[in-house]
Amino acid sequence: MCRFLAYSGDPVFLSDLVCAPTHSLVHQSLHAAEAKTETNGDGFGIGWYGDRPDPGIYRDVSPAWSDENLVNLCQQVRARTFFAHVRASTGTATTRANCHPFVQGRLMFMHNGQIGGYHRIKRRLEALIPDALYDGRRGTTDSEAIFLLALANGVVDNPIGAMAETLATVRELMQGAGIAEPLRFTALLTDGDSLTAYRWACDGRPPSLYYRETETGLIVVSEPIDGCREGWQVVPKGGTLQARRGERAVVLGADAIGERIAA
Repeated sequence: MCRFLAYSGDPVFLSDLVCAPTHSLVHQSLHAAEAKTETNGDGFGIGWYGDRPDPGIYRDVSPAWSDENLVNLCQQVRARTFFAHVRASTGTATTRANCHPFVQGRLMFMHNGQIGGYHRIKRRLEALIPDALYDGRRGTTDSEAIFLLALANGVVDNPIGAMAETLATVRELMQGAGIAEPLRFTALLTDGDSLTAYRWACDGRPPSLYYRETETGLIVVSEPIDGCREGWQVVPKGGTLQARRGERAVVLGADAIGERIAA
């Protein structure tokens, strides 16, 4: 499974969170503590919001721990909202187009998890994505397919309901194909001002997700970047975290649609 980090608040240098901490995301790319695999070396990506409306993106297939350009860029870029992700592939190719985060206009998305047996439903899932959105598909991952289908379902205006509808559709396709492997979905979505973090799984075992609110802003992580759980809150299984920059985060429990996905 992958590892990721998101920040929203007062502008800070990316290196303060992505590179500098004891158990930083760069460190986790080689020594993850709560992931299915310790090493997350199948590429990385960062995305940030600066002075322009749409986010900037830097992604590569090299491991995060060995990329000097990543460290240098993080030392120079200060942003109010940013994503960072280190990838452990669940079956799709290690290419730049398959590295997270994914972007459509102002929206940015990244995922930790998998669609079990994805290759068996890939064609049917992609057929549900409207042509206008499918034209923007650059990679082959299940994560990007979920993102594009969620956009078609109205995730911009309804981030919880549209994503739940999307995952319910995926689950139905899996059940129709007789897939026993789980659907696991811990993910983050932002437009630069609002942020939604999801932690769902059909088997009740979603990847880990923590958050901390500081004097400068909100940090959401796969695992604590200081190597200590003290001061970090856990997003509960089936839960969703929502926040707007400059406001307190709200954590919602599983709703009726979320329970349907977990069934």
